[in-house]
Amino acid sequence: MEEEYAELFTEEVKNALVDALRDMKGEVEAHVFIDSSNPNCQYCGVTEKFMEFVRQAPPKGQDGDYLLKVKVHDLAKDKESFKKYEVSRVPTVAFLEGKIRWTGAPLGEEIRALVETIVRLSQGESGLSPETVNAIREKLNGKVKVEVMVTPSCPYCPYAALLAHMVAYEACKAEKCNVISDVVESYENPDIAEKYQVMSVPTVAVNESVEFIGVPQEENFLNTLLEKQM
Repeated sequence: MEEEYAELFTEEVKNALVDALRDMKGEVEAHVFIDSSNPNCQYCGVTEKFMEFVRQAPPKGQDGDYLLKVKVHDLAKDKESFKKYEVSRVPTVAFLEGKIRWTGAPLGEEIRALVETIVRLSQGESGLSPETVNAIREKLNGKVKVEVMVTPSCPYCPYAALLAHMVAYEACKAEKCNVISDVVESYENPDIAEKYQVMSVPTVAVNESVEFIGVPQEENFLNTLLEKQM
């Protein structure tokens, strides 16, 4: 598996990551969930290795270490963290106490969404419109789980992933943290893809109901969350 993804760990990719993450301002903590005892977790090793590769790309902070902190949680040794962050599948890469996550390896086109998510979290800016931010603060008070079904080769999926992630981020900034944004890699999680009858990606489900095929517009996405909140 790692040989298959050898092109991820080249000097060219490293330089691209350094360039993309140079605008980080504050520390960001990423949690990587794996299971070393599970031989069927084909992507656990490459996910852990890639996140360590990404960790060394940002600038360094005042402590002399890189601004991206990566913590690895191995189900074989640390079941408590899986419970704390409500993680049930491996590999998972999570931010913001698990409210922002990738279920499956964030590789291929999803690297773009991963990098942009890290930068925005670091800068404290979601990039959402003021109208969307105000609506999240004032109207989005119920619980919402967004699942964005993606594949590594989908060039549009990162936009849907980033939109969902930033809504979850703004909900936490409003001290609610009532939105979970879960970007699900369809090939690694075929049962979830089958559940939502995914024929094309991105497919976006809100509280277990498919609401969008393709990248939703920000206003339409928010209105759907407001309607579907529980």
